[in-house]
Amino acid sequence: MPGKGKHRRPKNTRLTRGFVAVGTGGAALALPVLGATTASAAAPATAGTVAPQAVGAAPAAAPKAPVTYAVKAGDSLVKIAEKHSLAGGWKKLYQDNKTVIGEDPSLIRPGLKLSVGAAAGKAAPARKAAPARADRSARTTLKAAAPKAKSYANNLDGWIRESLDIMVKHGIPGSYNGIYRNVMRESSGNPLAINNWDSNAAAGIPSKGLLQVIDPTFRAYHVPGTSTDSYDPVANITAACNYAAARYGSIDNVFGAY
Repeated sequence: MPGKGKHRRPKNTRLTRGFVAVGTGGAALALPVLGATTASAAAPATAGTVAPQAVGAAPAAAPKAPVTYAVKAGDSLVKIAEKHSLAGGWKKLYQDNKTVIGEDPSLIRPGLKLSVGAAAGKAAPARKAAPARADRSARTTLKAAAPKAKSYANNLDGWIRESLDIMVKHGIPGSYNGIYRNVMRESSGNPLAINNWDSNAAAGIPSKGLLQVIDPTFRAYHVPGTSTDSYDPVANITAACNYAAARYGSIDNVFGAY
């Protein structure tokens, strides 16, 4: 989206989504303490003899081996993060591998070895002990008073729906179809897309993200409560729709380069 100039359809740099989770957490092995039935000191272990483990002691857990992922042609950070169900998505993946990837998260090349965090999985919630003499009516009231926070899928559908909910709160017009149509034209749904070839890029302000927003426009139309990172999909969509509303009345009225 232009602040001074028109955007062109970006030459998307697709990032691979397949990174490897590095398991950490080596456990320190403590030497077992031998139980004594008398007050006499235990005889020291002789050289070459393995001291017996205390009865009932749990065996030390073996440390998890780190996992790495080799980037392939056509990969993107988004694809890799989704493929491995990484907690924190592509941004966490980028932060963990920033020294390997460099300053531009869209520029990953085949052959890079990426460290992938532990795959996101829903851990079993800790079981809470029932409070003594709990008042059932009070528990019911508290439960009703705390509505469950709305969750969104970490994909294009979820990003658009979350953006629409934020837009409603700020009075920004736009529809799902209008956003989706423009996203697919501008970035093909890649939140890390960047245009490095048009006039904006030549001026040092390339178009970025799902709706290809240049940094000056992103800052001017940034919606409070969203990320200040122009690559953030929700922040990118809401800022772009805010801009489109100011210039065209709504993102629904945009059918080409804007």
